[in-house]
Amino acid sequence: MTYDEQTLTSLRADADDVVARYPDPRSGLLPLLHLVQSVDGYVSSDGIRFCAERLGLTPAEVSAVATFYSQYKRHPNGAYTVGVCTNTLCAVMGGDAIFDELSEHLGVGHDETTEDGAITLERVECNAACDYAPVMMVNWEFFDNQTPESAKAVADDLRAGRPVAPTRGAAQVCTFKQMSRVLAGFPDGRADEGGIAGEPTLAGLRLARERGWTAPPPPPVDPPPVDPPLVEPVETPAVEPVETKGDPK
Repeated sequence: MTYDEQTLTSLRADADDVVARYPDPRSGLLPLLHLVQSVDGYVSSDGIRFCAERLGLTPAEVSAVATFYSQYKRHPNGAYTVGVCTNTLCAVMGGDAIFDELSEHLGVGHDETTEDGAITLERVECNAACDYAPVMMVNWEFFDNQTPESAKAVADDLRAGRPVAPTRGAAQVCTFKQMSRVLAGFPDGRADEGGIAGEPTLAGLRLARERGWTAPPPPPVDPPPVDPPLVEPVETPAVEPVETKGDPK
């Protein structure tokens, strides 16, 4: 491995912290992959070997996991991952147009990084924010009700190094490496920033209360069937064979 001694010492200490959370050390592989990603900016070959040696796995076993999940990057990632949801609802609400214009604006396609290393652009699957469609994510922070113009403005601010605040959630977007460390299980103390559901999410509940709507009562539940009593098996006495003499006629 090419980690310098200081980095390796820090990684080992953090890895010990991660592994101690689990009864079986190999259960710590997912957070360990986030940990090495927080150092290298992606899951490097050195990171693969570090995880394998720490957990007693083969590099092939670690690679199989790292290549299965899309949050683990196998090539250098930008300081910010900008993901545009192009799943069904976001797409019809403008997600496809946002991605296309942002791609042209940045000069990169899906899973490609700008030349300055600032942004990696992605198409992402549904992030359970359909009530705010179309949605864009920056390092998994929400940017709701986006347009091509607002998305490009966010990208320009990120590249210029200006502070960028998501629509809801944290007060400011963190870097990809910082996010990876949080996902490794090392809190940054910001979990409670802006954690309140917005009006679109609560609209159905508000209407139900205003109009007196309630859920129907659940149907009656039949009592569980009663198992029949166990019957002791009765032994059948053996029957002795009857011998016959002579030829049958």
